[in-house]
This record gives sequence, structure tokens and C-alpha cells, in this order.
Amino acid sequence: MSEAIYHIPALFEEAIAGLDIKPGGVYVDVTFGGGGHSRGILSRLGPEGKLYGFDRDMDAFANVPDDSRFTFVHSNYRYLSNFLRFHGEEKVDGILADLGVSFHHFDSAERGFSFRNDAPLDMRMNRRGGITASEILATYDESQLTSLFRTYTDLKKPFALAKALVGARAKDPVTTTFRLADTVRPFLNPRQEKKDMAQVFQALRIEVNGEMEALKHFLQASAEKLREGGRLAVITYHSIEDRIVKNFIKTGNVEGIEEKDFFGKVSTPWKAITRSPIVPGDEEVERNPRSRSAKLRIAEKL
Repeated sequence: MSEAIYHIPALFEEAIAGLDIKPGGVYVDVTFGGGGHSRGILSRLGPEGKLYGFDRDMDAFANVPDDSRFTFVHSNYRYLSNFLRFHGEEKVDGILADLGVSFHHFDSAERGFSFRNDAPLDMRMNRRGGITASEILATYDESQLTSLFRTYTDLKKPFALAKALVGARAKDPVTTTFRLADTVRPFLNPRQEKKDMAQVFQALRIEVNGEMEALKHFLQASAEKLREGGRLAVITYHSIEDRIVKNFIKTGNVEGIEEKDFFGKVSTPWKAITRSPIVPGDEEVERNPRSRSAKLRIAEKL
């Protein structure tokens, strides 16, 4: 399975440069996917360097490079500390996270990530366990569904969406992508239907995979595992993720609560390398339209 088919990494050069790679350093790509960013890191490492690549989806294993410096970890990146400890790494020099969903997942119709094809509503990154999107739509009550759409989308009518889904499942379970799309379509803005529909699917995917909690655990672990001067580079694709990462770098916690020292300076273990996020240029967006919402933030461990 080639990387070009599996995924095209966004902000590739910017992310790799942001890690400030040392040839003999230890690095982690916590979202291995197609391995594009990982191969970029390996190309800059010397013979003594090491790279660990995390991915919860075993499909990614097909992309593992034949390189003794690389170790694949089949796990959710929320368990970063546990697995690095298992491999004997107390501290590392750089950590990269690309939080976008791989092309592979959107283009594999049977996974249910996209409304372009009719398929079972699965959406699990790791198909070996966990709740599916159809199970969420079958079991969450109106209040839970409203909260889900209010928290993970910018849609104007989260309550109406929830009510429609609860009503629809009483007649016939909402178990396929087309059935979900047909149910929510009347409550979306017809002038931006595709954008709004993508948010509905995004909200369910986030919930199925516990993405926000995993991100929070990962960020806290990165502060523990990076050595002084180590770099953290995170690429986000929607405002919820970006706000969490921004808060964490600015304040040292995901809630964005500022704790100040005696002199009124905010206490944080990070130095922001990018005051504002780096975004793709016109040329990259033209080459890879799915990169248009990408934002890269880079920080250095103090």
C-alpha cells in the first residue's frame, strides 16, 4: 500500500523543519498513517537516530519502512508515555502529530467515514473494538446527541438534528451513511450542504474514536516525554483541536487556565515557536485541496 494512495501529508516541509531534527536524536510520529512524515524524519536522521511511529489502525502497518531505525507501535497515541517507557525511552527529542484523517479512511467506503458512498456507519479507527457510529445513533438519547453536535460542530440546529435522528431510528435504525445523510439533510444549510454534512460526520467520528480525550492525554504525555529543548509539532484540522493545542502551548494545560508567577508571567513548560499557526500556501492547497484547513503549531520544551 503506497503512501501516495494512503495519504498525502499536509505542511510536510514546515512540520519536518519545525522539529529541528538532530541526526542522533529520538523522535516520535504519533500519527504514522501512510508514513509520509516519518520518511521525512528518517531522511534527516543519522545511523544512530531512532523513530517510533504510532497508529491505532493496523492498515498502516503495510506502510512501515524497511529501516532498522524505525519501530512501529500499534496503539492510540494517548498511550505515548506507556509505550515509550516500554521501549526504554525516558525522554525524546521531538514529537509530531498530524491529526487529519488519512485519505485511506475517507476513500475506503466500507469504513463509513464519508457520505460519498453508501456504507455501514462504522467510523472506528481501530476496528478490533469500541463503539461504532451506528451504535451511537441507536443508543444516545436526544440530549446526548444534541450535546455531541453542539460540542463538535458549528451547526445552527444541533437540537433539531438530534430530534430528527431519534425520530428516524424509531421507524428504521440509522445504520448507513446514506440513511444518516438523508435524515439530517433537511436541517442543513442548502447553500453549504457538503460542508455542513461533513461536520455531522466529523462529530460522530470524533465521538466514536474519543479523539478529544486522546488529544488531551497525548499533549500531557508530550510534556512529560520531551527533553529540554525538544520540539512538539501538531497539525490540526478544525477549531476544536486547534484551540486545545493553542491553550496547551500557551498555558501548559488544555483548558487554557493561566497560572501566573510572582511577576505576573504565565507559567508554561513551552516556548511557542509559531506565535500564529502555519497554514498551507496556495500552491499546496491547489495540489492537495484536503490540506486547506490544516494549521501547524510548533513549541519547544523549556
